[in-house]
Amino acid sequence: MSENTTTQGARRGRAKRTRDSADRTQLQTILIRFARHRPAMISLVTLAIIILFAFLGPFFWTWDHTVHREIPSNLPPGGAHPLGTSGAGHDVLGQLMRGAQQTLKVAFTVSLLATAFGSLWGATAGYYGGRVDAFMMRVVDVFLIVPLLVAAAAIAGSAGAGATWSAVALIIAIFSWATIARVVRGVVLSLREQEFVEAARASGASAPWIIVRHLLPNAAGPIIVAATLLVAVAILAEAGMSFLGLGIQLPDISLGQMIGSARTAVATRPWLFYPPGVLLVLICLTINFIGDGLRDALDPRQTRVRR
Repeated sequence: MSENTTTQGARRGRAKRTRDSADRTQLQTILIRFARHRPAMISLVTLAIIILFAFLGPFFWTWDHTVHREIPSNLPPGGAHPLGTSGAGHDVLGQLMRGAQQTLKVAFTVSLLATAFGSLWGATAGYYGGRVDAFMMRVVDVFLIVPLLVAAAAIAGSAGAGATWSAVALIIAIFSWATIARVVRGVVLSLREQEFVEAARASGASAPWIIVRHLLPNAAGPIIVAATLLVAVAILAEAGMSFLGLGIQLPDISLGQMIGSARTAVATRPWLFYPPGVLLVLICLTINFIGDGLRDALDPRQTRVRR
């Protein structure tokens, strides 16, 4: 009896080591494939530099995003103010750091909240199927047909909740989860009849356990790609709300608010408009290239290397 128990334990140990080795090999393959995607790697480095600029830059720069009486107004770029100053006495570089920081905080929070809720919603609908799936997908359809920017701006305007980045992020997240839910639901529909799901059911595992422990991890690839692309969607939504005056409110600032405030000064004071505009476009481009790299790295059918 003791020998049988020891033999079974050894077999389980070997099986676990084999699975761990296979997981490490798969992760290494994904990382190598991603590293070979040159636009994605360049974008990842660029995004890291932007994040450092936004979150660490204010600790090393003299001026913050607020008004300073000692700053001359409407100075062109140069000298102590490399990106110039505004008419109210803002240092544009200090504003750019703060604006990028708040925009990125909104984008990453939206991606986290919408991905978590949308993944659970889509996985639940796909697993149960039938009437449950039909009802849950009709809810998704309602959120999909409502324009994100219009709905978010309407809620922010009526509730007066657009004063802080967290409120703006929550409003955008409410209308951003439906796309991920549909993606995850499609993946789960193909996974729920697999042998590992049947084995989990036969062992007595509950539906929530199967969804969280088995289905969602196996749908991680599409979820990661969708979450990455959602960052860019959230950035553009926040910029649109701030441009309309319904996003982050003064005395705080975001890239969209900077663009909106400077839209009448493009010809006379271009240093107020172009830096936040270029940075906003650059962030969105890097996010999209990173999403492309992740999609290619996680797709086993993809063999072409991007250069």
